[in-house]
Amino acid sequence: MAKHKGTYYLFATGRGIAVWSSTDLTEWKRESPVFNAPPAWTIAAVPTFKGHFWAPDISYHNGQYYLYYSVSAFGKNTSCIGLATNVTLDPEDPRFEWKDRGKIIQSYPGITNWNAIDPNVVEDDAGTAYLSFGSFWGGLKMIQLAPNRMAVVGDTLQLPTIASRIAGSGASNPPATAANPKDAGGNAIEAPFIFKKKDYYYLFASIDYCCKGLESTYKMIVGRSTQATGPYVDDHGTPLASGGGKLLLAGDERWQGVGHNSVYTFDGEDYLIFHGYDGDDNGVSKLRIARLAWDEHGWPELIN
Repeated sequence: MAKHKGTYYLFATGRGIAVWSSTDLTEWKRESPVFNAPPAWTIAAVPTFKGHFWAPDISYHNGQYYLYYSVSAFGKNTSCIGLATNVTLDPEDPRFEWKDRGKIIQSYPGITNWNAIDPNVVEDDAGTAYLSFGSFWGGLKMIQLAPNRMAVVGDTLQLPTIASRIAGSGASNPPATAANPKDAGGNAIEAPFIFKKKDYYYLFASIDYCCKGLESTYKMIVGRSTQATGPYVDDHGTPLASGGGKLLLAGDERWQGVGHNSVYTFDGEDYLIFHGYDGDDNGVSKLRIARLAWDEHGWPELIN
């Protein structure tokens, strides 16, 4: 989500990348998707791709908005992260035009033990930007972005792990469910989002299983670090890269599969943006927005 000239714009998984707008975070209007047709490179990179983009991330830098998005074959790490830019989010602005910048990074089965989906950009205090991403396989990864944020910097085969469900060095993956790809194991973690608050960078992630309606076990964890690149640890000092993570939110009697969150500050208030399956509405997946507070030890907690 981003706020532009008094309007909130929400970017979400969907055909062409779904876009919604709101002036009050309550009533939402569907806007035209980012892409009317998939960029040609997406079909060449992932032949089974049919235009249903996943998990976009919006940020603002150097006079324009950067929208990173996922192109993937479901359940495989045949995946790419792409980028589109725009100088405005207002579709009525004559300058409004999404320009696709192509592929930023790609994962390959049997070559990379990570999955190039669920992008999120964080900028450190020195102005260097990093891309965190990942799902299952070897866990959540991070790589530095070039100054223009349109390419990655460094070796893509040896990427640091910033979070994993694997409990420690030499430990085996947690058991996989029957629906989970065998080569992904049971390392059910995805959707990194890094948010700076005072002295800490907070890494939020989703664990367990999404996308199974009211049978979903998705939940959110968080860790923190004084450096954007980590290491991130939980409230017990356990590294997230070794299976740590402070539980932030799990399902309840009404809402199941709560996860894939982002965090923003709007008008001095911090908000947690995520989705969940509504038990009062036949398990329909819905947008959830909650305000965040910070406890006496500096850990986030939901207000509502």
